[in-house]
Amino acid sequence: MNEMKQAAKAALSFSKILEEAELRIISLGAGVQSSVLALMAAKGEITPRPDIMIMSDTGWEPAEVYTHLKWLEGEIKRLTNGQMELHIVSAGNIRADHLAGMNSTGQRFAGMPLFTHNGGMGRRQCTREYKIEPVLKKTRDLLGLKPRQRAPKHAVVEQWIGISTDEIQRLKTNEKKFIENRWPLIEKGMSRRDCLGWFAKHYPGRKLAKSACIGCPFHTNDEWRRIRDTMPVEWADAIAFDKAIRHNGSKMRGRKEHQYLHRQCVPLDEADL
Repeated sequence: MNEMKQAAKAALSFSKILEEAELRIISLGAGVQSSVLALMAAKGEITPRPDIMIMSDTGWEPAEVYTHLKWLEGEIKRLTNGQMELHIVSAGNIRADHLAGMNSTGQRFAGMPLFTHNGGMGRRQCTREYKIEPVLKKTRDLLGLKPRQRAPKHAVVEQWIGISTDEIQRLKTNEKKFIENRWPLIEKGMSRRDCLGWFAKHYPGRKLAKSACIGCPFHTNDEWRRIRDTMPVEWADAIAFDKAIRHNGSKMRGRKEHQYLHRQCVPLDEADL
């Protein structure tokens, strides 16, 4: 616990409040941390309050995430009298794009990090293509920047990211000079468990959703079991996708490399969970 607090304290050196920001946004994933971050901002517990929330939808989240998102949008609208807007953007449906053998631009193979028999794992391009870039594009649009128009050389956007103290390794400054990343949960020393506790205190009886693609290869066995045991539609979807990708891998030594969702490199419905 002390190590976590020390790491969080060290991480504060990265986090800066952009006093003269032209635009403040929350990069919303609709999971535990980003939902709590947005609600805390709406309640005035973290300031200055952001103008906009931007969520990039991969098109392949569990139904519970979309249900939660609808509630979250309504609750924040109520708390802020409609002054903190939600914008949902998308680069396409990651499931459909991958099965079509293309990415969201239709130019090349979609970059999902799937497991292969040779012990490898595909390149993880999906986060950038389906999450980061759509949010960046919308941010530029909100600033009034046209395609290929140069952005300011100094920070004019403060982007809030819902990273908690148990995810310190994910912290990094924004590669775009006109965007300053800020991690308010780190500033408050809040872990994922703290976020769950905050939500339970303010919204007893309501559950937070876990945001991730249905067929994310980074699911732990615990998460696969949760999907299998509580989400029959999503479980069937993941199994169907897993079977469909079997021969979609790149060529290795003249043959197609088999791909799998589970690290055991067996069909998902045969994996030991």
